[in-house]
Amino acid sequence: MPGPVKTEAVVLRSIRYGEADRILHVYTPARGRLAAIAKGVRRTRSRFGGRLEPFFRLSLELHEGRGELLTVTGAHTIDGHPRLRGDAAAIDAAARACDAVGRIFETPEPHPHVFNLLCRHLALLDLQPQSATRARSLAFRMKLLHAAGLAPQLGACARCGDPEHLSGFSGAAGGVVCQACEAGAFAIGGEAHDFMARSLASPLQESPEASGPALAQAERAIAQMLEHHAHLRIVPAA
Repeated sequence: MPGPVKTEAVVLRSIRYGEADRILHVYTPARGRLAAIAKGVRRTRSRFGGRLEPFFRLSLELHEGRGELLTVTGAHTIDGHPRLRGDAAAIDAAARACDAVGRIFETPEPHPHVFNLLCRHLALLDLQPQSATRARSLAFRMKLLHAAGLAPQLGACARCGDPEHLSGFSGAAGGVVCQACEAGAFAIGGEAHDFMARSLASPLQESPEASGPALAQAERAIAQMLEHHAHLRIVPAA
């Protein structure tokens, strides 16, 4: 219903609009992804200052009218992630994480655990900018797949259920496949298989590491799951 809306939010994107406005894409715990206009924000004396930039975690006050865009009426910083912004690799990892959340969870459907996961990822990048590794980014994406109901089958062949001789991955089948069912699959090694399983089982701050080839296989598996089951492509993790 039209009226005031108060919510926490992470700014995913901030786009210049007109002479002094910005269009914000934000992710919220109870309203999913929202789009809002911040009027006059680019003026020197704007009361919003610089807090409506990507990666800011905010307490937002919005007005919901009859159109698709809400209007920002107030914003208070919860976490601006200042250390993250001083490291190029951390900025890049944060941007890719926000892009992935915005694309995979593009509707107003609430996913509070996704909001919390994104906040945790940004907080870790701010606390330890050096943690902006490809492995951490892929572990984050594995958790996004799980939240979206797209986690791959990793414990047994996704086609026949055989728990042995798992040597391939098929996005169409929905996970790892055995030697007898590997037609159309790509070869996946034990290290990549283990990385994906441990990424799902471990807290984000304890996400596993892996070699470059194993991470490439894991990223290909994630991309295939999104392409086959969500008809979606997102930018690479690094």
